[in-house]
This record gives sequence, C-alpha cells and structure tokens, in this order.
Amino acid sequence: METKELLKKVRKIEIKTRRLSNNIFGGEYHSAFKGRGMTFSEVRSYQFGDDVRTIDWNVTARYNEPFVKVFEEERELTLMLIVDVSSSALFGTDSALKKNILTEISATLAFSALQNNDKVGLILFSDQIELYIPPSKGKTHVLRIIRELIEFKPLSKKTDINSALEFLNRVMKKKSIAFLLSDFISSDYEKSLKIVSKKHDLTGIKVYDKLEEFIPNLGLVQMFDQELGEIKLIDTSSSKIRKNYKNQMSLNFKKFNDVFTRNGAGTISCRTDESYIKKLLNYFKNRG
Repeated sequence: METKELLKKVRKIEIKTRRLSNNIFGGEYHSAFKGRGMTFSEVRSYQFGDDVRTIDWNVTARYNEPFVKVFEEERELTLMLIVDVSSSALFGTDSALKKNILTEISATLAFSALQNNDKVGLILFSDQIELYIPPSKGKTHVLRIIRELIEFKPLSKKTDINSALEFLNRVMKKKSIAFLLSDFISSDYEKSLKIVSKKHDLTGIKVYDKLEEFIPNLGLVQMFDQELGEIKLIDTSSSKIRKNYKNQMSLNFKKFNDVFTRNGAGTISCRTDESYIKKLLNYFKNRG
C-alpha cells in the first residue's frame, strides 16, 4: 500500500473512531474498568475499624504495635489489544470484511485508552505471534497501532488462539485490560484462557459475517478455505449439509460464550452488518 493511501486510511479511521471514543466511550470505558487494580501505597498505624486482613505482620513485629498496609486505586490502566490477522478475517459479504470491523473496534478502544491517559499495546497473531508492540502512551503510538492494523501482512494464514494467550501471559507481568478480537473459529483454547483470565481482565470480541451463520440454497458452489488455501465444491441444495453447517456454527457460538463465561471473562459478539458501537456501549454500561 502506498504511503499516501495508507495515511488517508489511517486518517479516516482516526476521525471516525476518535470521535466515538471522545463522545461516547471515554467515560464508559473508564467507569467499566476503574478500580480493577489496587497498588500498595504505604503503611500506617492501625486505627479502630481497619480491616485486620490489611495488617502488615512484619512491620507490626518490628515496632511491637499494629501497622496496616494502605492500598490505592490504580489510576493508570494498561490496555492490550490481541487481534487475529489470520486469513479468515478477510471474509465479508454485505457491509465490510471482518478485518475492517476488527480494525475499527481496536482503534476505538485504543483512542478510549488514550483519552484516559492509559497505555496501549498490540499483539497481532495467526498461528504464531506476527507482531508485538509493547504498551505505551500518546497519539503517535496509537496511530502506529492503527497503521499496523490496516497494512500488516501476516506470514501465516492459519489461527492459533492459544499461542496469542500464552504470549500475553509471558510479556505482561502486571494485570492488564485485555481484549481478544477474532472470529473464534479456532478451537481448544480454554486451557490458556483459564490461565490468562486469572491474571488479566479479559474480554473476547467475536466478529462474524451473517453468511457464516448459515449456508443459503444456491446449488453447487465452489468455496475457498482462506486458511487452508483449498477450493471445495459444496452442494448447498442439500438440506442435510445446510443443517449440519448451521448446527456446527451454533455450537461454535455456544462454545465461545461458555468458555469465556466459565472462566470469568466477558464476551461481545458483533456481526459485520451490525453496529459495534451499540455492542461496546452496552458492554461497558453493564460492567460499570
């Protein structure tokens, strides 16, 4: 992509998503996640009414009188965007490719963090870690993240959510607000998710196309598997094939919700022809 064209795309996304984050999501984002982390501030003498669980026994023993630990709310959050860049994200029918929606949602979240003076980091993954941008602050940093979301060309076409979650746990030593954005067609990621959700405040955002929910009756159709690079001839006039596909996708949706909910993580599902603005806003309000 030429530099001029890239800058034009970045600017277009910046204008749209920054307006959303400033006018709508800024306050909602902050109220949804504030107070999620507490940091040690100081020790002071025990006062009547203090929670005995906060007593610092080492200091108490040293001075022979009770002291308690004082904690304060972490004002600065770290937002981590973990975004699927495998080839299945290049699918889309009516409104937009899944990749475009993943980019816009990520940009909106990044600008919301920027508005609250929080750090933002980015992990792009396929079946390997394609790119890692460590968390930092500032508009220039956020614009770099958006540029990578738009123009990055992954080395692999396949997906492995486990590798992304394991990498997050390795590089982020402190608790973060983590958004995992994918179509979640990949399976068997619960073990890694369980570990990550204990350490980080995790939300899964599933982006999908309406034609991934069912197959219309169009007779014999050539279908291309983006990740495997294979073309298959499918008889969509077969009610059995259409039913099996629909059941499989329903199970995929159920698994996504069940796995995240079971491990104390949040979920958002957004179809490419739906408003992700409403979905994000409702999610933030319900958490706040």
